[in-house]
Amino acid sequence: MFREMRRHKQILSEVDTLAVMNRNTNGVLACRGDHDYPYAVPLSYVYFDDKIYFHSAKAGHKIDAILKDPKVSFAVIDEDTIVSQEYTSYFRSVIAFGKTRITDGDEWLEAFKALVEKYSGDVPEQARLEEIRGCNTSHIIAIDIEHMTGKEAIEFVRGKKV
Repeated sequence: MFREMRRHKQILSEVDTLAVMNRNTNGVLACRGDHDYPYAVPLSYVYFDDKIYFHSAKAGHKIDAILKDPKVSFAVIDEDTIVSQEYTSYFRSVIAFGKTRITDGDEWLEAFKALVEKYSGDVPEQARLEEIRGCNTSHIIAIDIEHMTGKEAIEFVRGKKV
């Protein structure tokens, strides 16, 4: 169902792909927006329990788009260093394809805790839990990943062989 990557030598291992997902803090969600125009929106996320989670207001373009069509892609750029002498950039990125859904119950709570831990881990735990308990103005959206690949510049691949 999903295309194979053309440049097989540049595919990241599963371990490296997951490391990219875990160490980064933002990505771009792409979905089908108003009038079927592509809608790509940067957002903060957490990769947790083999899923991507993010928060969303209960109204707006993003939530309308994913309720209309749950199929999305999500891209994370880990590295993008311009190498002007070579007329290129050295990059590393991941793209995931999956379906979105609004979480609830225990999943909502655990995903919210993972988001708060990632972005506010230095705040005392009690304060974080109070913030979560007091929040009822946003959804926590899950992307159930169906396919995910990482890719890096051939220069990084060659550097690993040295």
